[in-house]
Amino acid sequence: MTGPKSRSLFDEAQRLLPGGVSSPVRAFRAVGGAPFFTERAAGARLFDADGNSYIDYVGSWGPMILGHAHPAVVAAIAETAARGSSFGTPSYLEVELARRVIARFPSIEMVRFVSSGTEATMSAVRLARGATGRDLIVKFDGCYHGHVDALLVRAGSGPATFGIPGTPGVPESVTRQTLTLPFNDLAAARDAFTRHEGKIAAVIVEPIPGNMGVVPPGAGFLEGLREITSSAGALLIFDEVISGFRASPGGAQALFGIRPDLTCLGKILGGGLPVGAYGGRRDLMERISPLGPVYQAGTLSGNPLAMAAGIATLDQLAKPGFYESLDRAAEALAAGLEAGARAEGVAVRVNRAGSLLTLFFAADPVTDFASASRSDTQRFARYHGAMLERGVFLPPSQFEAWFVSAAHAESEIEETVRASREALAAAVRS
Repeated sequence: MTGPKSRSLFDEAQRLLPGGVSSPVRAFRAVGGAPFFTERAAGARLFDADGNSYIDYVGSWGPMILGHAHPAVVAAIAETAARGSSFGTPSYLEVELARRVIARFPSIEMVRFVSSGTEATMSAVRLARGATGRDLIVKFDGCYHGHVDALLVRAGSGPATFGIPGTPGVPESVTRQTLTLPFNDLAAARDAFTRHEGKIAAVIVEPIPGNMGVVPPGAGFLEGLREITSSAGALLIFDEVISGFRASPGGAQALFGIRPDLTCLGKILGGGLPVGAYGGRRDLMERISPLGPVYQAGTLSGNPLAMAAGIATLDQLAKPGFYESLDRAAEALAAGLEAGARAEGVAVRVNRAGSLLTLFFAADPVTDFASASRSDTQRFARYHGAMLERGVFLPPSQFEAWFVSAAHAESEIEETVRASREALAAAVRS
C-alpha cells in the first residue's frame, strides 16, 4: 500500500520521532501497514509523496469542512501572514472571530481563545471547579476530551466508578477526582449525583461523540443531563471540539436545543490551523484572569493566522444552503455504504450525525462505548487497507469519525461507494 518514498520517509521518521509520528493514530498501528506521507491537498483529496491520490474522509480530523486549500481560507492566511504571524498583543481578528462565535452559539456570552481542543477542555474544567468550589468531574466512557490528565481515564467496572489512569505518567491521585459513566445512561448519571451529592463540579460530554466512532445521543439523554446538573448546582460542559460548526451552524447544542453552561470549541474554528476556545455564561467567564481568580494563559492564544482562517471559514459556512448540501452528501454516502454491505452480505452499522459518520463492523446497534468495542476491528483493518488500495483514505481506526466536506462532489461519493463494495467483497467477506 505504502509507496517507496513514503516508506523511506517513515523509516527516517521513526529514528527521529516517537513512532515516526507527531500524534499516535497517524502511525496506522490499529490497521497495520505504514502511513503514507502527504505532500499536498486540494478539495476532497490528498496527494502523497509517491504521487498517489486519495479521497479524504479524515479531513485533518475534522476542521477541513470546506475541503483542503479553500481559496478564501488560503487568501486570508496569506494576507494576514504578510502583516505578521504572531503579535503577543490583542488584534482586531480576535474580536471579529469572537463576534461570529457568540452570534452562532446563544449559550456563549464570552469566549476565550486557546491553541488546541485539549487546552479548551482543560481550561473549562478548571473554571468549573473554580466556580463551584467542588472537585469531582463526570465524564463518559468513550468520550475523548484531549490528553488532559484528569480526563484521560478509562471506564471503571460500574456506574460512577472512580477513574483510573489511562496512561502511565498520570497520577492516580489526579484521576481519582474523575467519575466515568456509560454514555447514554441517565440512570447512571442520577446515581452518581446521589452518591456524591454536593461534590460534583461539572459533567463534561461530547454531545455527539466522535472518538468511539460516531454515537448519537439517545432521546432525552442530553436533556436529562441538563436537568440533573441544574438541580445539583453543577455545570454542564459540552465538548463541541468536533461537533461545533459541523452538526449545525450552532453545533450540537443548537441541533438538540440544549443550553450548556460552558462550551469547548476547536477544529473548524481555526480553518485548519491550531486553535481552540471555551466560552459560556458571562458570570462564569468573568471568573477567568485578568477579571477573576481562575488563571489561564497562552502565548499563541488568539494567533492572527488562526483567527483569520477561522473568520474566512465561518463566513463560508454562513452562505445559504451550505449545511443542507453537506447533509445530502453525507446521507448519500451513508446510504451507499449500507446498500453495498447488504449486497455483499456483510453485517455493518453506519451511524451518522450530520456530516459525521462511522461504519462499524457490528451486527447490533452501536449506542455506547461497550457496544462500539464489540465491533470487529480486524475486519475494519482489512477494509481500511482495501479502501486505501482503491484510493480512499479513512481514519485508521474503527473508533473514529469519518468527515464529509463540502468539497466531496457527487462523483467522489459514488466512487467511494463503489470502492467500499469492492473492498467488502475482496477483503472482508472472505
